[in-house]
Amino acid sequence: MSASRIVYLNGEFLPFAEAKVPVMDRGFLFADGIYEVSAVLDGHLVDNAAHLARLDRSLGEIGIRNPHDAAEWERLQLDLVRRNGLTEGLVYMQVTRGVFERDFGFPPADTSPTVMMFTQAKTVAANPLAEKGARIITVEDLRWKRRDIKSVALLAQVLAKQQAVEAGVSEAWMVEDGAVTEGSSSTAFVITADRTLVTRPLSTALLPGITRASVLRLAAEADLRIEERLITVAEAQAAAEAFYTSASSFVMPVIEIDGNRIGDGRPGPLTRRLRELYLELARAG
Repeated sequence: MSASRIVYLNGEFLPFAEAKVPVMDRGFLFADGIYEVSAVLDGHLVDNAAHLARLDRSLGEIGIRNPHDAAEWERLQLDLVRRNGLTEGLVYMQVTRGVFERDFGFPPADTSPTVMMFTQAKTVAANPLAEKGARIITVEDLRWKRRDIKSVALLAQVLAKQQAVEAGVSEAWMVEDGAVTEGSSSTAFVITADRTLVTRPLSTALLPGITRASVLRLAAEADLRIEERLITVAEAQAAAEAFYTSASSFVMPVIEIDGNRIGDGRPGPLTRRLRELYLELARAG
C-alpha cells in the first residue's frame, strides 16, 4: 500500500492514510452496500458501461440512491486512474446506505450514501496463470438467494476462496443441488467435445457477469455454439475444456477440477482463442 496511493471518498480525493469511514457506516455494520469492479488495460477502462449499468441495477434492487450518473462515475474513475498513475489493474467502487445510528431498518431517506473508490495495480493481460492454466475445486454454495445483486456481503465467497487457498488451487466453483452456480469470484464455463460453450443461465442464483456477456458475444468468432443450462460437477470434470471469467482474470483456462485433469491438462485451444478475442476487444476500448 503505497504512501502515494489516492482514494476517492465522498467527493474528495484523499491520501490512502487519510481516507476514513465512520464506525456507524451501514456497510461496516450490516454489509448494507453494493460494489463493482472495472478492469484497466493500457490506461483505459474495460467493459465499463456494462459495469456501471450493473452497479445502478444492484443499487436499485436494494433501494440505495445512485449518487452519480454513468458519465460522472466514469469521470471520477478516470481521474482516480490518472492520479494513481495506473496503466493496468482494477478500479473498485463501493456505495453503502450511509452513516446512521445502528438499527436494522433503513435510516431516513435523506441519509447520504457513502461512496468510495480505490485502484489496484495488477497484471490482467499477461497473467502467468493464463499460460499454465488454473486448478480449481468445487465447494458447497452457502450464499443467500439474491446472488444477482453485487452485494458487499461476501463472507460465503471468502470462505470458498479460502478453501481454494488451503487446497493450493486458484479458484472454487460453488455447487448447489449437484450443479455449478459460479466461482467464488468468477463465472464458470465448460466446452464440450462438439464445440459447445456451456454456462449457467442468468437468474437470481448467480451474478450477471459482465465478462461473461462479452465472451458469449465472442463465441461465434471462435466457431462455438452456446448452451445456457445447468452444468453438473461430473460434466465439468469430464469437459473437453473449462474456464472462468471475471473483470480481474478475463478468460482463465481451467486444467484441473477436484484433481481431475481437464483435456490434456493444458489450456485448451478454444479457451485460448476466446482469451485472445477478449483481449482484442478490451484493447479496442
